[in-house]
Amino acid sequence: MNTSALQVLSFGNYVKRGLLATLLAAGAFLAVGVSAAAAAPREILITGNDSMKFNVTKIEVAAGEEITIVLQNVGTMPKQAMGHNLVLLKKDVNAQAYATAALRAAATEYIPAALADQVIGHTKLLGPKQKDSFTFKAPEVAGDYVYLCSFPAHFVAGMKGVMTVK
Repeated sequence: MNTSALQVLSFGNYVKRGLLATLLAAGAFLAVGVSAAAAAPREILITGNDSMKFNVTKIEVAAGEEITIVLQNVGTMPKQAMGHNLVLLKKDVNAQAYATAALRAAATEYIPAALADQVIGHTKLLGPKQKDSFTFKAPEVAGDYVYLCSFPAHFVAGMKGVMTVK
């Protein structure tokens, strides 16, 4: 073969190697993208209604799982009379004591600032047809974690549930 034929072959191999490298890089990029999509938080939709009830009262999650809780107020009564939130408490927090303290926290939408260390996450207080969410990593400690609506009298009326970490 002459020199120009060898140069063409070398250039062709160079292009093939470059193309292969590009395809491998693209494949790695796509794999990372797929992994990121697969790792998206699991979403749990919970509704609250004018009867002071959540439609979901039991949730099971894996320790360390990333979760998004979405609360939707499906009621029609005004927020001042029938607002709803969802407060997820840490393990072994006294839910009745938290709900009692919340009665005095109207200025902060019934989320007592002094008890912030007892809360994993919460939504804002919602009026009719409103929706809010929060995302968190499930605790590593297995057990039951109470969630409740802290609007006055809603917890006592039964607006509560339990998230169980397995």
